[in-house]
Order: sequence, then structure tokens, then C-alpha cells
Amino acid sequence: MKIVTATQMQALDRRTITEAQIPSLTLMERAGEGTAEFIERRFGPLAGKRVTIVCGKGNNGGDGLVVARLLRQRRALVTVLMLAPAAELSRDAAAMYRRWLRIAGRSATKMFRSADHVEDLLTDSKLIVDALLGTGLSTPVSGAYREAIRLMNRTGSPIVAVDMPSGIHADDGTLLGHAIRATATVTFGLPKLGLYLGAGIDHAGDIHVVDIGIPAAFVDKVDSRTLLITEETVRAALPSRPASSHKGTYGHAGILAGSVGKTGAAALAAKAALRIGAGLVTVGVPASVNDVLEAKLLEVMTMPLPDTKARTLGRASFDRIMAFIQARTAIAIGPGLSTHPETVELVQSLVKHLDRPSVLDADALNALASRASLLTECKTPPILTPHPGEMARLEVGATSQSINADRLGTARRFARERGVFLVLKGARTIVARPDGLLMICPTGNPGMATAGTGDVLTGMLVGLLAQGVPSWEAACAATYLHGAAGDLAARRFGPAGMIAGDLIDHIPYATQAVFG
Repeated sequence: MKIVTATQMQALDRRTITEAQIPSLTLMERAGEGTAEFIERRFGPLAGKRVTIVCGKGNNGGDGLVVARLLRQRRALVTVLMLAPAAELSRDAAAMYRRWLRIAGRSATKMFRSADHVEDLLTDSKLIVDALLGTGLSTPVSGAYREAIRLMNRTGSPIVAVDMPSGIHADDGTLLGHAIRATATVTFGLPKLGLYLGAGIDHAGDIHVVDIGIPAAFVDKVDSRTLLITEETVRAALPSRPASSHKGTYGHAGILAGSVGKTGAAALAAKAALRIGAGLVTVGVPASVNDVLEAKLLEVMTMPLPDTKARTLGRASFDRIMAFIQARTAIAIGPGLSTHPETVELVQSLVKHLDRPSVLDADALNALASRASLLTECKTPPILTPHPGEMARLEVGATSQSINADRLGTARRFARERGVFLVLKGARTIVARPDGLLMICPTGNPGMATAGTGDVLTGMLVGLLAQGVPSWEAACAATYLHGAAGDLAARRFGPAGMIAGDLIDHIPYATQAVFG
């Protein structure tokens, strides 16, 4: 699914109105219907419960007025709180205001005059709908709008934002002074970039996209190189499992990982590779910690390799590792390897010889700091999985702050320049491929900000590669399922109590959910 800017969405709306001859009021009605239906699915029947719809003067307010009318018809106790008099409403919003008055009368409509005037109304509401500003905002929120946003956030009531949380820039997620902190956002036609970037991530809540009938042919013509990973994307990527299959059918994943004190990273990656469906998994590990790793693993094989006095993989293991790689379907390098100088040198030598699908993570990425040019020597483009700190070490002169300030640009540029598949981890992980196409992952939660979750992703990636899933499809599917498993774990344990192993346990359930 394409992700668009506000300008692109406005152009789509215009084409739909002028060329497909669908009236703007019809589009507005569909937007309101989709929002009302989502509200009832998410919050249950609202009959007899107080709902306040806070409306601005533009078309976003018009969408809110449709929601108000439809919820009232479902017997909710709806009050519309207007931020502008009827004379200032846009043409379509004014039409919807008249329809609202015909069924509700003026007594169900209030003007926002001050916080004191409406505080009790908002506090007593079971639900608040934010239909203030929508996608057109580009300057800081001020005046009554700022006061209304502050008051809505302060009530503690659930808030559903219409199209965009008011106060968030639709294109880059910038916080424009003050913004609604929504429980959920219902956005129309196509998702907006600002919902997945910057402050938009914290303010959008759960995101739901409503189809308002824009012709597919018009959408196909939109020049967007940024897409949203969806369940359909994942279903198309995952391999089938015929009844006649055996463990050899699903490949043999090899993982080079671990060092003294860091065998847990290797174990997490290996278990995740099995949980995503790999037939066989073998971990190449420093010989001196092999027994420790074997004690942690039942279904995974290990191969002890020559190590350094510091109990890390050493130069002497190069030939053995090359034979190890040749005997595996796909390879992952990095979890828990350490940054011992000899290990760094080994990784740099191995990267130049990678001739099969591979994943480079953690200390494999640290070994390439200031040596990212080595990536262009890979015979098969690898998948890299940096977090912002690792990405900054790969980009000369970059910092974590500069990476996060331009996540889309960074991912697209690096994937193009180095000819790799890049999974830039973080809130709303971004997947980039060498031609510059980007995918944004909508799954995941703050509970995943804990040690080892990146190792789980590495295992899932190499597990899919071992099954023959192409690198791009594997990167998108593994990233989505990784976040979905985290979301399931968060529902069970809460975000503060989650650990990386919880994600592994929920990988099968995340996969099942994708297939319905």
C-alpha cells in the first residue's frame, strides 16, 4: 500500500471528483461512515454513552460532522463542539453541518468559548473525536485550537483522530506546537507519511485506513516510492508447506555468532530461525563457548570454531568458516560476536566472499564501521539490520540524531549507494532496497526496546532466506512478523515486562494471524 503526502492525497481527491465524477460530499460521507464503523468495532456500541465530536472549520470538521450524525443515529449521546461559527465553515463542512442540525437540532451543538465552558463536557465523554485540523496544517497551532487540543488530551478519555491527529504535520510527523495524542487515527484513502515519522508515531495511536472509493487506476499513477508493509505483503512472501515436505525442503540456516558472555545472542537468533520455519539451523561459535551454547539449545546444531584468547572467533577460523558457509543455504553474521580486533578483521574478510543470501547484524555491522565500501564487493547483496547507532557508524560523519532526523532519506541513500537491502530498525522500522524503494513497518511497540530483540529479527531473516524467500520479500515479511510477535507479547505481558524470548514464543501466532 502506497504512503502519500498531503499534496498527493489532495491531488487524488481532485481526480476522483473531476474525472471519476464522485462528488466531494460523497467522499466525505464515506470517510465519516468508515470512521463511525471503526469506532463501533473498536469501542463497542455507544448507545446511551456520551460522545463529543470536536470540529474545525475545514473539511476535517465536515468529516467529524458526518461521524456525529451517524453515531447519533446509533443512539449515542452526541455533542458537536465547534471551533468556528457556521458562517466560516468550508462549503462541504457547511453542508454536513446542515444535515447534522436536521437530525440533532441546535441544542446538541456548542461553540468552544473557553476551556472552563466545555471542560465538564469533555471530561464526561466516553469518547472524543478529533476533527479539528486534518492534513492541511503546516504552521504551529495557536489560539482556541491550541486550548482545545490541550483540554482534550488532559481529559484522559480515548480520542479518535480523523485523518491526522490535529497538530501533526501530515508529511513529516513534525509536532506543530501542540498535538492531539490519539488512541487511534482513522485515515482516508491512503496512509499519510506523517503518521509513521517523528512525533506522529507517538501521537497517532493505532492507525486504520478507510477506503473511500478512489479508483485503483488513480492510485497506481501516484509517484510514491514509499509503501506500507501489509498482511497481504507477508502472505505473498511466505513459502507454502506441502504435505510431502521434509526438513531439507526448508533449507539450512547458518549463523556465525557468540563470544564469551554473549552466547545468548546466538541462541536467540537460532531459535527465531527455527520458529519462522527453517528446516535446519547450525551456529558457528568460538570453540571455548560451544558447551555453553549447546546447553541453551536443543533443536539447533553447533559447530565449534577456532577462537582467540579472548574467546571470540579468530583469524584461524577463516577456512573452516568458508566451508561452513558453502554448506548452508543462507548465512547470518553478527549477534554477540564482539569487536575484538581479530574478529573485526575476520568479518571484513568474510564479507568480501559472501556469495549467498545473508544477514549482517550487530558486531558484523560494527566491524564495517568506516569500511562500508566493502559491501559493494559482496557477490550477493546482503541484508543489513542496523539500529540508529550502528547506522551512524556506517555513515561517515553521521550521528544517531542525524539518522533519526532523516530516516527515510538515510535508508534510501545507503541502500542505493552500497547496493544492499537495509532494515533500519527503530520506531516504525524502514526497509530499503538497492533501487530506492522503501517499505515502512506498521507493527511493533515500545516493549521491544529491550536486549536481544534485534537478534530475534536476525534469526527470522536468515530463517526465511534459508527457505528460499528472496531477500527483499524476506526483509519485509520478517520485519512485519517480528513487530507483530512483539505486539502479541505486549498484550500478554505488558510492554515493560517483555523480554526477547517472548517474541520468539509468539512468532508462530503472528504468522497464523497473517493467514487469518
